[in-house]
Amino acid sequence: MTQSQDTTHFGEQTVALEDKQGLVNKVFHDVADRYDLMNDLMSGGVHRLWKDAMVSELAPPRAGTRPYRVLDMAGGTGDIGERIVNASMGYAEVVVADINADMLRVGAERARSWRYPGQVSFLEANAEELPLESNSFDAYTIAFGIRNVPRIQKALDEAHRVLKRGGRILVLEFSQVDVPGLEAFYKLYSDRVIPPLGRVVTGDAQPYQYFIESIRKFPDPALFGSMLAKAGLKRVKHTSYTGNIATLFSGWKI
Repeated sequence: MTQSQDTTHFGEQTVALEDKQGLVNKVFHDVADRYDLMNDLMSGGVHRLWKDAMVSELAPPRAGTRPYRVLDMAGGTGDIGERIVNASMGYAEVVVADINADMLRVGAERARSWRYPGQVSFLEANAEELPLESNSFDAYTIAFGIRNVPRIQKALDEAHRVLKRGGRILVLEFSQVDVPGLEAFYKLYSDRVIPPLGRVVTGDAQPYQYFIESIRKFPDPALFGSMLAKAGLKRVKHTSYTGNIATLFSGWKI
């Protein structure tokens, strides 16, 4: 099968693999300015606790003999990057990378008012083909972004490549709810509330219909953990949050 014949999913749709990135780009272009507001509304602010837990698990150092460099992939609006720099008291250097220029624009504008604006830079980059040197980062983080990458395994391979030996990857992503009762409620909420809410807040329900469908297509924790291992990462583990609505994966380049 040639690459032009390869297909993947875009939510519930089957699309040409080479077309998915453009479709994803449009989704984030349409919602960039209200992306974080919608995250607050959809999760009741709980996404902030998950992200705080991710940065707490990373535990960036506050001092050292050399800069502690972090690549935050798909982090356009900068909320993870800001958390990491603040947690390190300004010691960490974070490159916030995203393929979507509108998301990066929002982040760069916000960064002007951050406590340590000089410690965060913004880079337009494709997770599957990073324009970065091998063995150059102490940590790689990605929150709620990996499921939007057309070739997830290729992105994980790239994450492994840019990490230094001894470096760590942390992936925060939505998962499949596995608590009886909560599972049914979550599905009903996702289908009946989130897309209409997206229409009210952003003027378009379709991006949020895609977000819900993309969550359901994402590999379960065991399968995604095996993908991290396939990329060469070691000591892979995962921690579930809030009835497995979200899962934090971690691994090391050893």
